[in-house]
Amino acid sequence: MKKFYVLLMGIALTFTACANNKETSKTITVGATPVPHAEILEFVKPLLEKEGYTLNIQVFNDYVIPNMAVFNGEIDANFFQHSPYLEQFNKDKNTDLIKTVSVHLEPIGIYSTKLTSIYELSNGSSIAIPNDPTNSNRALEVLQDANIIKLNSKKEIKTKLDIIENPKNIEIVEIEAPQLPRTISDFDLSVINTNFAIVAKLNPLKDALFLESKESPYANIVVVKKGNENKENIKALNKVLNSEEVRKFIREKYQGAIIEAF
Repeated sequence: MKKFYVLLMGIALTFTACANNKETSKTITVGATPVPHAEILEFVKPLLEKEGYTLNIQVFNDYVIPNMAVFNGEIDANFFQHSPYLEQFNKDKNTDLIKTVSVHLEPIGIYSTKLTSIYELSNGSSIAIPNDPTNSNRALEVLQDANIIKLNSKKEIKTKLDIIENPKNIEIVEIEAPQLPRTISDFDLSVINTNFAIVAKLNPLKDALFLESKESPYANIVVVKKGNENKENIKALNKVLNSEEVRKFIREKYQGAIIEAF
């Protein structure tokens, strides 16, 4: 009986040790889209090492999977989205993901391989925009800022149905955001998120015919599952991503195409 008790105590101690090791893990796994998010995370790896953490970066070419991976506990955090997208995602998927810090803004831009100016648009031209609700709304607002269309100002999240003036009878086509650079030649104009534009070798400052205002609320953020925001590894991640080293890196590497948001 005594031997059996000792055995049980040994098993209990083993499980306790495993649980403690998991809680005090020095590895942070973060999901990110390739550019610029994964590039910024690669830059902060040595900064996190100084804080005693190893950064594991998982790259996604998708907006849904990295959020579900955080929600399901498969990764600690993700870095690819802005707050309006997160809010809509939580509503649609019944998740409880939250923002920790803002890192940078990627101005969404209007691009073309057919036109050299937005003023060259002719009657019946076609424009491609992202198909997810928040980026679709954002793209429509950029088209309004460019005086191509006018939207119903009473709607918070706008869709094509909220276009109240379309003087050139523009056809608006919704496409998955990652596919926009690949289909750019199929349309007269395409409204493309900067992270996908850069991957496609499009320089927002040189190639965009029109860029979103720097006053945009769409800053890219770090996201975790609610309840994990005060964990030490997340605090360390937030600290390095809002550091002066990262501010300098963003300014020097992206030359204004991406702007720090802290």
